[in-house]
Amino acid sequence: MFISIFENKLDKKGRVSVPASFRSYLSNLGYNGVVCFPSFNNQSIEAWSQDRIEKISNAIDSLNPFEEKKDFFATSILSESSSFQFDNEGRISLTQKLLKHAKIRHSMLFVGQGKTFQIWEPTAFEKFRVTAKRKSNIHRASLRWERQFNN
Repeated sequence: MFISIFENKLDKKGRVSVPASFRSYLSNLGYNGVVCFPSFNNQSIEAWSQDRIEKISNAIDSLNPFEEKKDFFATSILSESSSFQFDNEGRISLTQKLLKHAKIRHSMLFVGQGKTFQIWEPTAFEKFRVTAKRKSNIHRASLRWERQFNN
């Protein structure tokens, strides 16, 4: 899974190295790349494996074809997504549109989220991290352990 936080910088050609542990996880799933799209909730970039994008696509497809929310989701997620293959050194070249959405200029954080990861501008993430920590503490009782962890 994707855990921890890593900081990397864009090189002169606009490429960034994806953390080795993230690439290894994707490789174990059978992928040599990642699918990215602008986050709905934050000024960040969502990064998902191909199978996860396929799951969201299937969920969108299961909606009534004549409801406008199907088009809203497809447009907001699928049409905004870009697939990036790793080069020989594990780098990707994010689009200017994605970088602009996240306000990334030079440096970025790769933030593990379990089954997905996010890419943030470091200062923006620090502000979010403080808020997330506070709100997690407030809502901690809503996090339920599965049965196997109740012991």
